Amino acid sequence: MGKRALLVGINYPGTKAELKGCINDVNRMHKCLINRFGFAEEDIVVLLDTDSKYPQPTGVNIRRALSDLVASAEPGDYLFFHYSGHGTRLPAETGDDDDTGYDECIVPCDMNLITDQDFKELVLKVPDGCVMTIVSDSCHSGGLLDKAKEQIGESTKLNREESNSESPSGGFRSFLKGKVKDAFQSRGIDIPDEILHRRHHNSSYEPEEVEEREHAGGRVKSRSLPLSTLIEMLKEKTGKDDVDVGNIRPTLYHMFGKDASPKFKKFMKVLFKRLQEGRLSEGGGGHGGIIGLLSSVAHEVLKIKDDEEDEEVEVESDEEVYAGTKKNLPNNGVLISGCQTDQTSADANTPKGAYGACSNAIQAIIAENDGEVTNRDLVLNVRKMLGKEGYTQKPGLYCTDKHLNYPFIC
Repeated sequence: MGKRALLVGINYPGTKAELKGCINDVNRMHKCLINRFGFAEEDIVVLLDTDSKYPQPTGVNIRRALSDLVASAEPGDYLFFHYSGHGTRLPAETGDDDDTGYDECIVPCDMNLITDQDFKELVLKVPDGCVMTIVSDSCHSGGLLDKAKEQIGESTKLNREESNSESPSGGFRSFLKGKVKDAFQSRGIDIPDEILHRRHHNSSYEPEEVEEREHAGGRVKSRSLPLSTLIEMLKEKTGKDDVDVGNIRPTLYHMFGKDASPKFKKFMKVLFKRLQEGRLSEGGGGHGGIIGLLSSVAHEVLKIKDDEEDEEVEVESDEEVYAGTKKNLPNNGVLISGCQTDQTSADANTPKGAYGACSNAIQAIIAENDGEVTNRDLVLNVRKMLGKEGYTQKPGLYCTDKHLNYPFIC
């Protein structure tokens, strides 16, 4: 039986996205894995962006480390991945019925985003008899393991209510509402969903916070990277002024090429195919004709060259790219999310130290339990602790029924 872990902490020093507690989260978890769970030092890989002794947590480095972690797994092994940093979610770039909307993502230090579908494809490679536990103390982390069963949380219920509340043509109306919100957000203006939808959901809505706020004797900042900030940072990195909500995926594709998210490479392949077939033209009809208005996307697709295409990226259907594959489920993975899909996670900077609210609560619950703590009990107790401390974020648990009452990590 082997125990191996990957720990990633990103504070984004000197940028508009700077955080304070992510490195501390990783250092505490590193000690916890060794002292509490019996991991060997040599079996723990650490990526940090504040210490040159460690590899930088770029998109390609995180993906490579995750791939190595899974590739080394055998039945009976325990794999663990802890991420502490920014999260974001990208809105739909088409109006098609099979485009389910947002891609929940983590944000590496170089902005080379890693998506929920990327995590699903990774966990699908975990061998039977082995379990991989993922803790993501980041914003919009509910659902970061695409298609995993939500055992504790409100994100699935929220998404279903939004879908059922619309008429047959309502899916596209929801898309348009999203585009309005994103257009404002890209210019630094945040519009709460309540204003657009004129209704409230059972799960609490926590707006994306750009500025810090006072909380429990310290300063708290959101671990969400708003689209407006992401776009500003991409403009700085590319030197282009035309980066906007409608072409984030093409921008990332052209920045990172074969090192970009596999989902983005598939997305670009589908758009290129549609462009060749004339389905992105103004006269294409249906949703495709309307999406022709997103000329910035089509313009970027035109720049794709045959020698830039990744031959290893296969696309079975448009639905696979937009909504993800449904035939396989990530049954060997456990996700503990810092919050729901529509919420932010807190980065606290207090006199006692800086930390992620969820990561800090996890450490407190582990310390309170001398014996094993199950995934279910851990998440329920973390929720209770954060509520008492005045945080509105609600951590979630995604896994099969079998893993619901498994011990946390091992």
